[in-house]
Amino acid sequence: MKKDTEDKGRILDIFRSKYALSFLKKYLVYYIFGIVILIGIDLLQTEVPLIVGGSIDSIAANEFTGNIVTTQLVRLIVIGILVFAGRIAWRWFIFGAARKIERDMRNGLYEHLQLLSASYFQEHKAGEIMAYMTSDIESVRMVFAMCVVMGMDALALGISTLYKMITQIDTALTIVSFIPLILVALTAAIMGGELHRRYTRRQEAYSQMSDFVQEKLNGIRVVKAFRQEEAENEAFEKENANTRTANVKEAKLEAFMFPFMRMVAGLSMAIAIAYGGYIAIIGRISVGDFSGFLMFLNMLVWPMACIGRIINLLTRGSASLKRLAGILDAAPDIYDWPESKEADSSKPVSGSIEFKNLSFSYPGSESPVFNNVSFTLEKGQTLGIIGRTGEGKTTLVNLLLRVFEPGKDMIYIGGRELHSIPLHTLRKTVAYVPQDTFLFSDTISANIAFGDRSKTQEEIQHAAELACVHDNIADFPDGYNTMVGERGVSLSGGQKQRIAIARALILDPEILVLDDSVSAVDTDTEEKILMHLKQERKGKTNIIIAHRISTLQNADKIIVLSEGKIAEEGTHQELLAVNGIYADMYRRQLLEKIKKEEYGYDE
Repeated sequence: MKKDTEDKGRILDIFRSKYALSFLKKYLVYYIFGIVILIGIDLLQTEVPLIVGGSIDSIAANEFTGNIVTTQLVRLIVIGILVFAGRIAWRWFIFGAARKIERDMRNGLYEHLQLLSASYFQEHKAGEIMAYMTSDIESVRMVFAMCVVMGMDALALGISTLYKMITQIDTALTIVSFIPLILVALTAAIMGGELHRRYTRRQEAYSQMSDFVQEKLNGIRVVKAFRQEEAENEAFEKENANTRTANVKEAKLEAFMFPFMRMVAGLSMAIAIAYGGYIAIIGRISVGDFSGFLMFLNMLVWPMACIGRIINLLTRGSASLKRLAGILDAAPDIYDWPESKEADSSKPVSGSIEFKNLSFSYPGSESPVFNNVSFTLEKGQTLGIIGRTGEGKTTLVNLLLRVFEPGKDMIYIGGRELHSIPLHTLRKTVAYVPQDTFLFSDTISANIAFGDRSKTQEEIQHAAELACVHDNIADFPDGYNTMVGERGVSLSGGQKQRIAIARALILDPEILVLDDSVSAVDTDTEEKILMHLKQERKGKTNIIIAHRISTLQNADKIIVLSEGKIAEEGTHQELLAVNGIYADMYRRQLLEKIKKEEYGYDE
């Protein structure tokens, strides 16, 4: 009993949800007008059985004159026209409001997703979120649309029909015929909780399948390269089978509920015909009243049958709203601190950088990534960062950008403590080109101007020239209007990297971070890009992460990361003189270059 009560409570949570209430309040006027019109046409419809019954009695009494025919026809036509117009009107108000709610919910969800930190998207996959944006929001919309309509329709039509059956035809006949219909409501109430659980499992299975498809399609090149098409087909069949199983379990319950309700409605009609026919024969009611009662009973079946459908929609909607609330209640890990809100966001930030005893561990990990890392970089200088794989080079710049949260008083930019700078200002000050290059499925121009869409075509072209990608773009049939495909699939790795560099350069940021961003280009092109940076970014700060020493050797300062610390620091010549990690890496890379040039192969 307690479990049933809890299930009913979950189903009704949708009406207690702060999100649902906020949308209902916003469009309350639409719903009021729509519901008033809906109730009005329901009351009009209950006049039809009385008109028909009266006409039958007039015929039986040989009193059905021309005037009566005309009057009854006019009444029926007027009711028909009003019902027709009213149905259009309430659909416009109620369904229109529901569509607006759907739009607002999707906009609000997307806006909230933009505020969440990167860590959220590491834990929740894109396919899962797409299920929230589509099927879950659709389920909530159905509550605000069909559930509201059927609920008010069932209530108004049911009450008015019962009232007229009791007051204008026969109380006993109404009670006897109505008793079986109570089973419909009881069945819907009992099975509502189980429907809620099965629908939740169905949505979870759908999310998993959506995520599987998106991930595998994004990696289709890898699948084909390793000849794993058949294996992936088999894996998808399993995911699809899980989704089918969850759908079938829900469908089985629905397959029982609705035929059962129809059967009960048929039983109610049989009782009405048997008992109503008897009392009509003995003269307690007229033949017209008996006919009108059967019409009323047909009208009453709809509100009773609606209960099951309403429970089903509420079940789906409450389960979906709970899933959506999980996202909407999620707070970003990275946010503006109170001191940053008091700062002047229009005040520019200088490009000097200072790390003071930086220590950092990933959340949930006891092993430190950094331990007391300290260095300074003056405005206008170029810093090179090098180290073996896994030494935290990317993590270091992610802390600078507050992708991960550093401790207070550990990082300063322009003499200002990092947390005192508003996030918007920080991200405007620092332009970042990640090692995992991402391009949007849009034109090359749109990708380059992504950070500032007001840039002119001349500015876009100039940025492409600085990144040494203009000539490649000019060779494309559509030039800068070339569509790059999803994630830049139509471009080579080097072209994607250079377009990403152009996207950062066009912003002319105070601080530019290149995270292994020229690894896919040849050394000649790399030298040109670095030369352009030196010429165009005088007085601006640059941070370059690389594995190739040739990329870093002209930097003003180079740091070598090893085991969570700065193992070596200095210029290229100073580090070679130390004869440590950097010098060893330099000799190895030099040897590889010589072998390639002399013997035509890599080690």
